[in-house]
Amino acid sequence: MSIEVNAISKVYQKQFALEDINFKISKGEVVGLLGPNGAGKSTLMKILTGFISPTSGDAVINNLKLSEAKTNIQKQIGYLPEHNPIYLEMYVKEYLNFHARIFNAPKERIDTVIEQTKLTPEINKRIHQLSKGYRQRVGIAAALLHDPELLILDEPSTGLDPNQLIEIRNLIKSISQHKTILLSTHIMQEVEAICDRVIIINKGKIVSDKKLKDLNNDDEQVIEVEFNYRIEEVALKEIGKVRHVKNTIRFKYEITFDTNIDKRADIFDFAYDKGLKIIELHKKNKNLESLFIELTKKA
Repeated sequence: MSIEVNAISKVYQKQFALEDINFKISKGEVVGLLGPNGAGKSTLMKILTGFISPTSGDAVINNLKLSEAKTNIQKQIGYLPEHNPIYLEMYVKEYLNFHARIFNAPKERIDTVIEQTKLTPEINKRIHQLSKGYRQRVGIAAALLHDPELLILDEPSTGLDPNQLIEIRNLIKSISQHKTILLSTHIMQEVEAICDRVIIINKGKIVSDKKLKDLNNDDEQVIEVEFNYRIEEVALKEIGKVRHVKNTIRFKYEITFDTNIDKRADIFDFAYDKGLKIIELHKKNKNLESLFIELTKKA
């Protein structure tokens, strides 16, 4: 399913929540909508789902104009709002059955989405008994029941602990193999882990629209590593091509290298030689962070 947003604006009492928003999303893309709190992300998503109307402009979703075919478009969208509106007193399977009836989805879809979202161990619990991570899974399962081509997820990882964050991230990545996804967040790591492309919005305007691969800087590489105990920053510079080392928290370090050659293997060798254990290791897109700060910092 494709999306084409044409000059959408939303005004509340002479103040722009969105101003002249234009972009296209092709079928099968996973796009992150990134921005600080209050930038207009949720407003845009509510417009695309037909929940609210724009002041001006329109969107074309799967070759249908939103202003002319809102109901038909809504049937093709799975939507998880920012504040997941679930009925806490209902059992998991009862709630999904309720949603299936709303969408006239076949009953076999309930078991399919339960398996897909790994909810099986929790289906006989009331929703209020679930952790925040599992409640988010229930919301995503409900959004998938009618097998939509497009998923719109508004801040799906808000309020999750690190373990829950990884679980939801992996779930979205598995879903993205077969869906077009627009994902709203203010967490850059979520965009880096899940998305092909990032649209940065600030104060109601799009300030950047790029594919993540185009943000790569051939002359720089940033790797985040966590060891099992503290080590002197000067020692990390023995790895070679190290421009800068930052101890971000406890035993976690952010290392900037002056090379595009993957240095993770060198970090493994360094840890082995020093008798260290690596708890966490991943590349970090420093350019996305720098771009975000540059484009959204307060004047």
